[in-house]
Amino acid sequence: MEYIDVIPGNVEEYGIFCIKDKKAPGYRQKVNWFKNKLNKGLRIILAINEAGKQSGFIEFIPSELAWRPIKASNYLFIHCIALFSKKDRNKAVGSHLIKLCEQEALRIGKDGVCVMTSTGPWMANSSIFKQNEYQEAERKDRFELFYKSFKNPAVKPRFTNWDKQIQNCKGWQLYYSNQCPWHFKSIEAISRVAKQNKISLKIIELQTPKQAQNGPSGYGTFALINNGTLLADHYISETRFKSILSKELKNNQS
Repeated sequence: MEYIDVIPGNVEEYGIFCIKDKKAPGYRQKVNWFKNKLNKGLRIILAINEAGKQSGFIEFIPSELAWRPIKASNYLFIHCIALFSKKDRNKAVGSHLIKLCEQEALRIGKDGVCVMTSTGPWMANSSIFKQNEYQEAERKDRFELFYKSFKNPAVKPRFTNWDKQIQNCKGWQLYYSNQCPWHFKSIEAISRVAKQNKISLKIIELQTPKQAQNGPSGYGTFALINNGTLLADHYISETRFKSILSKELKNNQS
């Protein structure tokens, strides 16, 4: 297995793993986001198998610039980690990617590495991090915050209060960021259905790490809200949004 360090200078050559088709919706937005100077220290490490194909990746950034609702000082934060096949998981490729992140954290003088996990969609579960001796710092809703500190005693990372932000949202609001290229299809579908049903939907792009850290969902970079109620904290299909909308409209009539 070969491991390639992707940085703004070579991202056009190696791509972003999540979407390999450079013409696909969301690809260009993700690449431009990756190159943004706001994301200083952002890195992707690709795992390339013997056939020359991408089999996994990890994306991490200094914790102060994380696009998730956390507060952590002098850590590296893992945004995403994913593997394509069970075969590669059995080869401990994921654990090696985590080790590479930890090595980088040590090299640049960080106090540790932290990550959000979940048993729900669009986020890794905690099992691989427990296997690599990470400790749970906090748990809220469907999310957990894990960390591994190189210092003793450690200053634990913490969640921010996304519930408060949700309560401040009036009407239909959809939050997103270009941190994940898969947002494009979901936003397009939700916008289309909202328009068909004459729903006034306010679409808000989270443009800075601080906005994501103080955003209205545990996922950080996506939230669908109606009058202070979080309806989806991850990308959803047109069919799923139609179901959500139908229930909301019925509730308003009752």
